[in-house]
Amino acid sequence: MGAELAEQVLAWIDADPDPVTRAELDALDADALAERFAAPLSFGTAGLRGPVRGGPSGMNVAVVTRTTWALGEWLKAKCLGGGTVVVGRDARRGSEAFFAAATEVLAAQGFAVVALPEPGPTPWVSFATKALGAVAGVQITASHNPPADNGYKVYLDGGAQLVSPADAEIEELIRTAPGAKTIPRTPAPVDPRADEVVDAYLRRVSALRPAPATSLRIALTPMHGVGGKVAVEALRRSGFQDVHVVEEQFAPDGEFPTVTFPNPEEPGASDLLLALAERVDADLAVALDPDADRCALGARFPDGWRMLSGDESGSLLGAHMLDEPLAGAPSSEPLVATTIVSSELLGAIAEAHGARYARTLTGFKNLVRAGDGLVFAYEEALGLCVDPSTVRDKDGISAAVVAAGYAAALKAQGRGLPDALDDLYRRHGVYLTGQYALRVEDVSRIAAIMAALRADPPVEVANIVVGCEDLLTARPATDALVFRGDGVRVTVRPSGTEPKAKFYLEVIEPVTDPNDTSAACERARQRLATVTDTVQEWAAFG
Repeated sequence: MGAELAEQVLAWIDADPDPVTRAELDALDADALAERFAAPLSFGTAGLRGPVRGGPSGMNVAVVTRTTWALGEWLKAKCLGGGTVVVGRDARRGSEAFFAAATEVLAAQGFAVVALPEPGPTPWVSFATKALGAVAGVQITASHNPPADNGYKVYLDGGAQLVSPADAEIEELIRTAPGAKTIPRTPAPVDPRADEVVDAYLRRVSALRPAPATSLRIALTPMHGVGGKVAVEALRRSGFQDVHVVEEQFAPDGEFPTVTFPNPEEPGASDLLLALAERVDADLAVALDPDADRCALGARFPDGWRMLSGDESGSLLGAHMLDEPLAGAPSSEPLVATTIVSSELLGAIAEAHGARYARTLTGFKNLVRAGDGLVFAYEEALGLCVDPSTVRDKDGISAAVVAAGYAAALKAQGRGLPDALDDLYRRHGVYLTGQYALRVEDVSRIAAIMAALRADPPVEVANIVVGCEDLLTARPATDALVFRGDGVRVTVRPSGTEPKAKFYLEVIEPVTDPNDTSAACERARQRLATVTDTVQEWAAFG
């Protein structure tokens, strides 16, 4: 180990307030220490996310302490003083200690800290930040990442995830932060607004779509996360009493023992939920991710139960929100939004309704800033925002309530979500999406793939001529490529949160027989399989 690195390691260990991570670092060899200190966690997608471990490249008490100090200093400079900051947490490894560090540092800096009363959903923090007029919100969570990870998510601007230049400015302050042990901490006084704002959230969500007269049986899983009790209570208050839960996954457990990845998108993650839905003869299945900001819907199709894709759910709920807007929603020129990697079906739906439509860069930090009059936004990764006037982020619990109301209304007509999806296909054609993700050990391979595709862009996808649009030259710019031809679209980008290259696929097939969409669906599936084979070959370019 070089002298400079050795000095850096000793200084970090000396300033680390947590004896566990001090001992962990003391026990590492030179190579492991070099890896831990090669680069700090970047203040990227809405904040920090990484493995729970000692050193500047991990999530630990020292990193959270220094990050919170930097956030507080930035807020004091921007807000010319203090103000209220909301802090919440999930039930992951390290969340309780990180929550304590964040609340105590902010309290010592003079902020009025509203520490939410128990591990709870991320949407609580977004809602509370807006409802209380807070200058910021912090949620300790790694969302649906693997068990070894945790994170630190920041909300500004009335409960929206932070965007540039705030992220870069805070990251610069983190670099100049003093040693964690020297940063003052003081226990935050109990603020009665914490309990009040949680109840206000439930009142708002339960009023979104009261249950119609028809009963609805719901199967639900929180995927070992913190959304179970809240979702059941929100549904109950909305009038949905017949809710069955996956018992093995209901209690919060940061080890996520029944799933390989605690993400409803992952193959097999919702198997227990679908088995429960079949067993109890449910009308709707709902899977939340561990921090309950994402929501996956399941339904019984002619060939059995399956989960809907994020694009299917987003298109269905987008059409529903335009057909039956929430009370107080903009009555003229409503806006719906999705991202550049999501299906374009929402655009066709918006046009048919005379509504405005926006496509943004990925992430809800962009979607909730899509424009005035926003009534609905979604992203293909199961993010649904059904009430942007009060929660400026994706919210799996409010989405579950709205989806239950929609499913109940359909059931009263003798129909279900698959029938409503067929209606969209008849009107607009079959829009079928898929995704191929290449997980890598060496992240430089992702850059190599992007460079190879830029240097020699493919001119055909599944025997269809395509043009290439490089979004690095767009405004705003992002590292993505879009290949588009007749009825086919492929978008390629690096993941913002995981070591993956992601390929987002879409094919469009017209429905020639309005009485039978199955033939068009089968043609779309065959074309999508061919497109998938093509992009798997592209993944070898790097």
